[in-house]
Amino acid sequence: MNTSKTFLEITLKINETNREAAVGVYTKYKAPFLTEVKGAKSKDLLIRNEDVQVLHGFDSVNDAQAYLESKIFSNDVVNELTPLLEESPEIRIYSVL
Repeated sequence: MNTSKTFLEITLKINETNREAAVGVYTKYKAPFLTEVKGAKSKDLLIRNEDVQVLHGFDSVNDAQAYLESKIFSNDVVNELTPLLEESPEIRIYSVL
């Protein structure tokens, strides 16, 4: 039985005044992510003083990489978050065995 999991972590530098709008983007796309994206298992928003992180759970690294190239990510999420960002996001994919 393969019990590996994959996480896509996106760290966003967002000014405190724009965080409510960023939470709105997260909320808007959480359900479509979980129901429409291949291999999607979870999506959590982590808010820290210095940044905001979105942690996505997937079945595989391939699913995580495909999401980064998907229409919902590149056309929808990125377009809505870009005006809120102070700098380019940090994107990492982790595989857990």
